[in-house]
Amino acid sequence: MIELEPGSREHVAQLEEPPHSLFGKVLLRLSEVFALLGGVTLIALIAMSIVSIVGRKLFEFVVPGDVEMIQMGTAGAVAAFLPYCQINDEHVRVDFFTAKLSGRGRAFLDCVASLLLCASAALIAWRTLVAAQTSYESAETSLMLSWPIWCAIAAMVPSFVLLAFTGFYIARRRFHTWMAPAGTIVRSGIQPVRHSESTMHLVREARS
Repeated sequence: MIELEPGSREHVAQLEEPPHSLFGKVLLRLSEVFALLGGVTLIALIAMSIVSIVGRKLFEFVVPGDVEMIQMGTAGAVAAFLPYCQINDEHVRVDFFTAKLSGRGRAFLDCVASLLLCASAALIAWRTLVAAQTSYESAETSLMLSWPIWCAIAAMVPSFVLLAFTGFYIARRRFHTWMAPAGTIVRSGIQPVRHSESTMHLVREARS
């Protein structure tokens, strides 16, 4: 089995391999849609905040409830980014203690971490849904705009559900990497690739 040297260019600069299964492709497309919606929401909130700040300073005009809208919208927008980050394996990680492990060892740790993320996201989705239901039953509203709070809370639930599925998907990919048979190239964060002359040629070019 050939393993890429920890810290080398080809070990660090590799991106997550695009999904091949229908399940993975659907998760990727949904994650992209959620990320785009989160980005549009944040841009709209930023624009509204600029208008409110400039209006307050120059024209004595303030967008009513601007702080409330930022608080309610930012939470849902940030949650929408998480599935895309997970399915592309772009979370920030501290690998000081694991950099010298074999590719198989890193795949095992990534698998465990993704499973823990899946369980955590599912738990957060459940408790967020309960919180939204409680807020709905109590008819809780915001102070300035009198908007129902449960809507902002419930908007985060689909993102955490999708995060749980992407966590499970990445865990399954890392499990296959960990269980890869001998004679395969094991890369941390990438599906096993069969040893071939063309592959080794690309590796040699990256090292040159």
